[in-house]
Amino acid sequence: MIESKDNKKIKYLNKLRKSKYMYIDKKFIVEGRHLVEEASKSGILLETYSINECNYNVPNNLVAPNIMNIISNLPSKVDVIGVCKFIEEKNTFGNKMIILDNVQDPGNVGTIIRSAKAFNIDTIVLSIDSVNKYNEKLIRASQGMFFKTNIVVKDLKYFISYIKNEEYNVYGTDVVNGVNIKDVNSSKIAVVMGNEGTGITKEVKELIDKNIYIDINSECESLNVSVAASIIMYEINKGE
Repeated sequence: MIESKDNKKIKYLNKLRKSKYMYIDKKFIVEGRHLVEEASKSGILLETYSINECNYNVPNNLVAPNIMNIISNLPSKVDVIGVCKFIEEKNTFGNKMIILDNVQDPGNVGTIIRSAKAFNIDTIVLSIDSVNKYNEKLIRASQGMFFKTNIVVKDLKYFISYIKNEEYNVYGTDVVNGVNIKDVNSSKIAVVMGNEGTGITKEVKELIDKNIYIDINSECESLNVSVAASIIMYEINKGE
């Protein structure tokens, strides 16, 4: 049993939480039985740390409760933590995509991933300046759907040009010169959602074919990006 915070494995776990080392080793951390089980089902779980014996068919390290308190980032402490390998990104994107342009809040992105699975969206695309794909809060907010959704990171100025050549209709989210999402009917569709404060970047706007909007009460100026994306995904799915 690991009982010292100076143990080399404990030091490595703490190091792995930093994006720099996460991307060097291509590994990330999940906390709690639900996410560890989903990682195991996905075949990416490499190792576990637990306060009790457990078996996920990977090496397990028993740790003292006080050590688990040190290595867990959650306010309500968990009894198992998993180390996972990066998920291989698919190069096939399906017919329905949501593109996130510089979206920063991990809770928003996690919620969008969860809704994407619920409404049969094929791929979530994160711009290279969006929140880290493997952010722990993002993964928790997805409620395990992170492991069941194709999530890719792309440079949007090149990626959007590429998918337009592949006959996708690329929509932005803007009331100005926009059409109601309920009136959109496309077999291959990608919808761009912009940053929480500044919206879609100028260089991405220039690549968009059309704008769409959600019809809302005039006294409400805007919707949270995860709420808006969820409504759009629902409408896209319903339109099939």
